[in-house]
Amino acid sequence: MRISSVVLVLLAPFLTLAAFASIFGSIRGIVHDPQHRPVENAMIMLRSKTSDWSTTANTDATGQFTFNGVALGEYIVTVVAPSFNQATENVVVASGSQPILHFSLSVATNKETINVSGTPESAPTDSATPTTLVSRLDVEHTPGAARSNSLAMITDYVPGAYITHDQLHIRGGHQTSWLIDGVPVPNTNIASNLGPQFDPKDIDYLEVNRGSYGAEFGDRTYGVFNVVPRTGFERNRQAELVLSAGNFYQTNDALSFGSHTERFAYYASVNGNRSNLGIQAPVPQVVHDAANGYGGFGSLIFNIDPSNQLRLVTSLRKDYYQIPYDPFPNDIENASIPENGFKAQYPSIGLRDGQHEGDAFVNFSWVHTFNSKTLLTVSPFYHYNGANYDSPPSDSPSATTDHRTSTYAGGQASLSANVPRNNLQLGLYSFYQQDNELFGFNDGTPSSFTDREHPSGSLAAFFLDDKFKPVPWLTLSAGIRPTHFSGGVTEDAISPRFGAALNVPHLNWTFRAFYGHYYQAPPLITVSGPLLQFCNINSCGFVALHGERDEEHQFGVTIPLRGWVLDADNFKTNASNFFDHSCIGNGACIPITIARAAIRGWELTLRSPRIAKRGQIHLAYSNQIAEGALPITGGLTNFSPPTPLFPLDHDQRNTLNIGGDITLPWRAHASTNVYYGSGFSNAFPGAPYPGGHLPQHTTFDLSLGKDFGESLSASLNAINVANRRIELDNSQTFGGFHWNNPREIYVELRYRFHY
Repeated sequence: MRISSVVLVLLAPFLTLAAFASIFGSIRGIVHDPQHRPVENAMIMLRSKTSDWSTTANTDATGQFTFNGVALGEYIVTVVAPSFNQATENVVVASGSQPILHFSLSVATNKETINVSGTPESAPTDSATPTTLVSRLDVEHTPGAARSNSLAMITDYVPGAYITHDQLHIRGGHQTSWLIDGVPVPNTNIASNLGPQFDPKDIDYLEVNRGSYGAEFGDRTYGVFNVVPRTGFERNRQAELVLSAGNFYQTNDALSFGSHTERFAYYASVNGNRSNLGIQAPVPQVVHDAANGYGGFGSLIFNIDPSNQLRLVTSLRKDYYQIPYDPFPNDIENASIPENGFKAQYPSIGLRDGQHEGDAFVNFSWVHTFNSKTLLTVSPFYHYNGANYDSPPSDSPSATTDHRTSTYAGGQASLSANVPRNNLQLGLYSFYQQDNELFGFNDGTPSSFTDREHPSGSLAAFFLDDKFKPVPWLTLSAGIRPTHFSGGVTEDAISPRFGAALNVPHLNWTFRAFYGHYYQAPPLITVSGPLLQFCNINSCGFVALHGERDEEHQFGVTIPLRGWVLDADNFKTNASNFFDHSCIGNGACIPITIARAAIRGWELTLRSPRIAKRGQIHLAYSNQIAEGALPITGGLTNFSPPTPLFPLDHDQRNTLNIGGDITLPWRAHASTNVYYGSGFSNAFPGAPYPGGHLPQHTTFDLSLGKDFGESLSASLNAINVANRRIELDNSQTFGGFHWNNPREIYVELRYRFHY
C-alpha cells in the first residue's frame, strides 16, 4: 500500500472504484396470483412518501422486479395488473439494504378494491447495523430540533447520544462521520468545533448508524450520520420563510426555495441565527454567552437520461461563540477555599474569550446505472473547516490562542452489484489534507510562546464488502478495508469486518451479530521550537499522534409487532490510542491520545405506528460504561505512569429519552420529549458533589403548533419547561464547568408561498 499520496489524491475523483458509504439501497420483489403463479408484466410504481419523486418498473417472466439506486427513506410500492386488484405496501429503505417484497394479488371483482399487502416494513432485515431513521417531519415536530445549532434530532432519538461540555458524544466517543448524499465530509480534527455540520432544516432524512458498519462506511466507530438533503422534489416552485423569536433575544430564521421537473430538481436556502445563550455556561447565570451565525445550502439533481444522474451539494456556515466564564470570585472554580482543598479548580473570572468558526463543503456526484443490478457513483469533493479560539491580551491568569484551518480535497466512487444472492461493493477513497495552525500562550512569564505549524497529510483506503444470502432468511456479510495514512506519522491498517442477520420467518424478528476492526486517522498536529520550550519549562513533552484502532463486537434483535418496532443491542468497543483532548492554559485545547479505552453497554429503542391515526411515541435508552486508561500516548503529555481503567469525563451510565407527537383538532399538533441522565463523571469528588458522578438530571421539552391553511403555520416551543438546573460537567473545556441550559421559550412562524 506504499502508493504516492499525491497520485492517489489526483486520481481519486476519476477512479471507477472507491470507498463509498452510499445513501442508496435497492428494492426487490415478486408478484404472484392466488395460485402462486408469477404475474408477468405487472406495473410496479415506487413513490416517495415525502416528495413527488417516483419511478416505475415491470415484472419479468418470473414475476420479479428490481429498483436499484433508491435513496434511503420511506416509500410506497403499488402493483397494478390487468384482472387483479391493485396492491400497495409501505417500505423503508436504509443505505445498502435490499428489502424484498412479496405481493399476492387477488382477482378483481366488479367492485374494485385496494389490497394492502402485509405490514409496513419498518426496519432492515438484512443488516447487522443498528439504525435510527429520522425524517423531516420528525425534525419539524421535535421541540427545538429545527434550530440551526440544535442536535436534538440526534440526541432525542439515538440511544447513548448526548451533549456534554458542548460536544456531541455517542457510544462513549467523540469521533463521528457526517455524510451528505452518501459522501463522507472528511474531518480529522477532534472536538474543536462547536457548531453542527448541517442545518437541520435542510435535511430530508437522517440515518444514524451505531457501529457494526460494513467496510464501505469508513472507520468512525461511534456513529455515522448519513444525510439525505432536501432536493426540491418535495416542492413545486415553492418557497418557505421561517421566522422565530424568543427569550435571550434569540432568533433563528431561514428562507428556502425549491422545485423540480421530470429531469431536474433544485433546492437552495439561507439562514441566520443569534442568541444571548450560546453554549453551556460554568454557572447557572448566563454571562458572556452570546452566539450568532449564518449559512447557506444548495442541492441540484439532473437526470441526463434513465441511466445517468448528476448531483451537486454545497454548504456554508460561519459562526461565532462567546466563551462564558464564572463571574463570582468566591466560587469553587475561582477561589482557594476549603471546599476545593484550597486550590481553585478552574479560574475563569478573568477570561473574555471567543471562537470564530467556518465550514464549507462542495460535493459533485455522477450516478450511473449500468442495469437493474449494477450502480456506479463517482464523487469528487472539497471541504474547508476552521476554528479560531482567541483571548484578549488582558486575560488573566493567561491568554491563549488557537487558530486552525483545514482543507481537504479528494474523491471517491463506488461500484455496487446486486445478484440473486449477493450484494457486492468495492472501491477506493482518498483525500489530501493541508492544515494551518497557530498556538499562542501568554501568562506574562518567560514561558509565553507563539508557534505556527503547516502540517499536511493524506489518506487512501480500499474496501471490499459483500452481503450473501444463502437462504432468504439469512444474510452473511464480510468485508475488508485496508487504509494507508501519511502525515506526522505513516501508518497502515487492515480492518476486517464480519456480520450476520437472521430473520425469523412469520415472526419477522431479526437477530444480528457483528465483529470488526476500525482505524481512525489522527489529526495533523505537530509541535516545534516555541511550544517544545514551553513543555520543557512545565515538565511536559510532545509525542506524535497515532491513529486510533478499535475492536468492536455487537449483537442485537429487532422485533416488529403491529407497526411497533423494538430494537435492543449489546456492544463492546476496545480502543487503543483513544482520541481525547487536553487544554493549554485556560482555553485552547489540543488533541491527545490515551493508551486505551473500554466502552460497553446495552441500548434499547422503541417506536410506535400512528396510534388511532393521531399519535406516535418514541423511546431511546442506553446503559453504558465508558472508561479509559493512561498514559497519554500522543500529543502534550506529562509522562504520567500507566493507570487502571477510570471513568472518562463523558461517562454517563444511564440515558433515557421518551417523546411523542399527537395530532389535535383544528389542525393543531403537540410534541414533547423527556430526557433523563444519571450524571456524568465527577472530576472533583467531594467538592462539592460526593461520589464518582455528578447528580442525575431530568428535563422536559414541549411544542404546540397549528396550521392556518396550507400556507401558514405557527408553533410555541419551550425547552427545559420546568427550568431545572444542574451542573452537568466539571471538566476543563470551553469556559470551564458546564451547567445545563435554562428554560428557553420561543415562537416560530412558517410561511409557504409559490413563485
